[in-house]
Amino acid sequence: MANTINYWLGNGLMEYLSGVVERITFINEENGFCVIKIKSKGFSELVTVVGNMASVNVGTVVSLKGEWKYDAKYGKQFCVISYNETMPATIAGMEKYLGSGLIKGIGPVNAKRIVKAFREDTIRVIEEEPERLGEVEGIGPKRIEMIKKAWQDQKEIKNVMLFLQSNGVSTAYAVKIYKTYGSDSIEVVKDNPYRLADDIWGIGFRTADRIAQGMGYDRESYQRLRAGIIYVLNEFANDGHCFARRDELIKRSSEILEMGEEDIDSAIRSMLEEKSIIMEYDDAIYLPPFYYSEVGVARRIMEIVRTKSKYCSYNPGEIIQRIQKECEIEYDDVQVEAIEKAITSKFMVLTGGPGTGKTTTTLAIIKAFESLRANVLLAAPTGRAAKRMSEATGKDAQTVHRLLKYSPLEGYKNNGENPLDCDALIIDETSMIDIILMYNLLKAVSDDTVVILVGDVDQLPSVGAGNVLKEVIDSDAVTVVRLNRIFRQAQGSAIIMNAHKINHGEFPVLKCGKNSDFFFIEEEDPEKIVGLIGQLCKERLPKYYKVDSVNDIQVLCPMLKGAVGAHNLNVILQEALNPSGISIKYGGINYKVNDKVMQIKNNYDKNVFNGDIGRITVIDREEKVVCIRFDDNEVEYDVTEMDEVTLAYAVTVHKSQGSEYSIVIAPFTMQHYMMLQRNLLYTCVTRAKKVIVLIGSKKALGYCTRNSKSIDRNTMLALRLQEFLSTTKR
Repeated sequence: MANTINYWLGNGLMEYLSGVVERITFINEENGFCVIKIKSKGFSELVTVVGNMASVNVGTVVSLKGEWKYDAKYGKQFCVISYNETMPATIAGMEKYLGSGLIKGIGPVNAKRIVKAFREDTIRVIEEEPERLGEVEGIGPKRIEMIKKAWQDQKEIKNVMLFLQSNGVSTAYAVKIYKTYGSDSIEVVKDNPYRLADDIWGIGFRTADRIAQGMGYDRESYQRLRAGIIYVLNEFANDGHCFARRDELIKRSSEILEMGEEDIDSAIRSMLEEKSIIMEYDDAIYLPPFYYSEVGVARRIMEIVRTKSKYCSYNPGEIIQRIQKECEIEYDDVQVEAIEKAITSKFMVLTGGPGTGKTTTTLAIIKAFESLRANVLLAAPTGRAAKRMSEATGKDAQTVHRLLKYSPLEGYKNNGENPLDCDALIIDETSMIDIILMYNLLKAVSDDTVVILVGDVDQLPSVGAGNVLKEVIDSDAVTVVRLNRIFRQAQGSAIIMNAHKINHGEFPVLKCGKNSDFFFIEEEDPEKIVGLIGQLCKERLPKYYKVDSVNDIQVLCPMLKGAVGAHNLNVILQEALNPSGISIKYGGINYKVNDKVMQIKNNYDKNVFNGDIGRITVIDREEKVVCIRFDDNEVEYDVTEMDEVTLAYAVTVHKSQGSEYSIVIAPFTMQHYMMLQRNLLYTCVTRAKKVIVLIGSKKALGYCTRNSKSIDRNTMLALRLQEFLSTTKR
């Protein structure tokens, strides 16, 4: 055994092993831990090697330093401390190396052809004479350029990986770092590793701090404290808060940074001086984007309200009578009030639950403005919500981003200097709009425009920071009309009737009959609930309602974790509903063609946004590309971008906002105790268009209906509006 020294199991001595990487059995993209099999001289069987080796590739020769250990489950393993990798020297090794998917543009088929053409000279040809690849069948000029770029990229990425790996960073992050900074990656990371947390999706403060500590950064440095405080403020924003109270910020930052509160307080004072954070109302500390957005929304609303409406001289009664006659409809008193106030006000909120006539009233408001020859624009926060608005009104509706002509390079083309060309702007599903998006929207609205916000204020608030619709209503600064009558045609729906019961704190009616649209299956055992959900999705509901098990049925969960959380159910449902054998693994998730997936990050380059649901149409392992169709938008992802999506057979109720599904299945158990709130159950039930099936315990449903205390968000929008209003009155 010439390639190993001190070969005794578990002797604790450093040993050396070399060989050719035959296959990569397992890789954790998040921490770089790998299990590989190597062929080593002196061993009759492949040797199992474990450790952080995420940059190794099949076919290469590795020189390893580590120790032998014995695992009770997996047997003898070589545990790596450090390693070196060299290019393959044999023809077989070259073929494996090139065919492993490392080089975009070269898959197993082309690898075989290239190696057959150039034999031992293959690596040199790719490195020094890549144009000669045109001599190989099936490789044209376009593919040669792709291979040249990929070859150069992988060389540079390899350098970045080796540098970062020595500081405990995984392959997945190394690729992202290289994509962001290119050939400057190592220099940027050395200069300020904390930049990674600001610049790169998926790398948080903890990862950046681990890198910095590995590089010997001072734990007490201002740079570190500043980055940690910004991280904590961003965590507050991720929880929906626009700001953090000073004491709370100091406490949380002290825990995360493991530093004294005096040190944190000193860093906060310095950050306030340099204006990297802003404090108002004695102890409310904001990151600048949230501060300026909150102040800006309040200011823009009051500027619009103060401008006299050009339609206030018209007689709304005559307009309403004309619309009722044309449409052969009679509006109730509250709907009439809503139409009148829409015409005479400058800024109005129209709110109400399901079945109360929001859509009918919105359509009447549109007709009223059109009768006055007003140019009306319609928008909603998400593609699905905009599509539903179009279908309901028969008018064109756009997403807010598309309305504002957003592009990553130029930002919002419609803004304060280039406002929207409209007389009236109607926004649906406003409860979903966070403070930053609302500010960008209102900046693009001229003072003369009539603004009408439509939404259900009793639903869950936006995923992003703020609680805009509720705060605007609570401020009493604008006109608000609440629709509260359930129309007769809606009274036949148990979904609608139970939604209103839940909203009023009443326990829903669970025995609604065979032909109902509302069902409850009582089951306490989480494992049995999982089995029931699988049966309902795969067999029972598609067979009875003649629907597609993936497109028409959506599982909604209060939480991500647990046996009946979205993570576990996605694994179970993917196995049950998608037999496709074409797959690619990334970030611990095995993605398959036809999978239902959800975008979990706004990506303005691709025109897809947080909460959009699509289906995987293509997985090209050779090109390392995944194509996903979101409605009419076909989007291409590099495999390293797949952490922007997740499986969506099951999603959280929070992520379902603004969407409707033909059939909803939702587990509610006391496992979800921390999330059981009235507005969560209400939002869940109102996502179903045709049928909802609740599975779980009556105790959990009862807890939801009784628990009206939703988590308050740190926001000062209502207060700012009231202050602006009192200033105006003076």
